[in-house]
Amino acid sequence: MPSVKTAKAKKSPSLYELPGHLIRRCHQISVALFHQECAALGITPPQYAAVRVLANHDGVDQITLAGLAAINRTTAGELIARLEAAGYLMRRDGSEDRRIKNLFITKSGRDLIDTLDASVQRVQQRLLEPLNKTERKQFIDCLARIAKVNNELSRAPLRSPRPSKGSALVRDADR
Repeated sequence: MPSVKTAKAKKSPSLYELPGHLIRRCHQISVALFHQECAALGITPPQYAAVRVLANHDGVDQITLAGLAAINRTTAGELIARLEAAGYLMRRDGSEDRRIKNLFITKSGRDLIDTLDASVQRVQQRLLEPLNKTERKQFIDCLARIAKVNNELSRAPLRSPRPSKGSALVRDADR
């Protein structure tokens, strides 16, 4: 039997060493922690993101809100309807174009954020608990860089609003 030379097979990394798998697992853990800490209020992480964005960009339209929260536009419509029904935001006709609905956070929405802030902070602390202070900063810096460089690959990329004349909008993505 002739000798067949085989190239040394490159060992594939274990599933548990793949960054994509580990990021997905961390996302699962983050969502679980959020639900543990915020269960009493019955709000989801994307709903929290939308209300939080609206608190800083009151009066934006649905598409802008979706972009600032990195939420799919269709999902944003459903999410906004639920938040409006719960009394956390309200829609008003746009001043320049009545077909566009501008979104405004309500007092209940601001109260919700005040109530949730401590819980959300606990989620972050619990999530990063295995890391020391230096590792936490490095980890967050690396995650932010990965998200920024690969933003356009997302089904719901982060979008900054285009400031209108006289607008004081702060571009969160540029911070």
